[in-house]
Amino acid sequence: MIIALPSRDGQVDGHFGHCEAFTLFTLDENKNIIAEETLTPPPGCGCKSSIVPTLAEKGVTVLLAGNMGQGAVNLLQASNINVIRGCSGDLKAAVAQWAEGNLTDSATVCDDHESCGNH
Repeated sequence: MIIALPSRDGQVDGHFGHCEAFTLFTLDENKNIIAEETLTPPPGCGCKSSIVPTLAEKGVTVLLAGNMGQGAVNLLQASNINVIRGCSGDLKAAVAQWAEGNLTDSATVCDDHESCGNH
C-alpha cells in the first residue's frame, strides 16, 4: 500500500496546491513504513491537479492532506485515491495515526483560490 502526503520540510503541508513535494510511503501488510519516496510536482498551476495521474500510476491509494479544494478531491477520488483532509504535523506521525485508525476526513474544503478550479 502506498500513501501520499503533500509535504514541506518534513511536515504535512497545510494546502495541497502549494506544497513543495509529495512524500510517498510504502507500507507493508502490518501498516509499517518500508519505503519512502519524494515526488516533486511539475511546475505550473498551483492546484497540483496534474500530479494526480502520476500518484495513481505509482499505486497511491490514500492521500493524507491538510486542506484542498473540491476539484482536487474529485480528481483524486476519480483515480481511486481515498482523501483524508485535516492532517497536520510530522509526516510519519500522520501516517502512524492513519495506520492506527485515528484519522477521519475533516471534509474541509479550501475555496480561497479559484484561479485554476482544481486545487
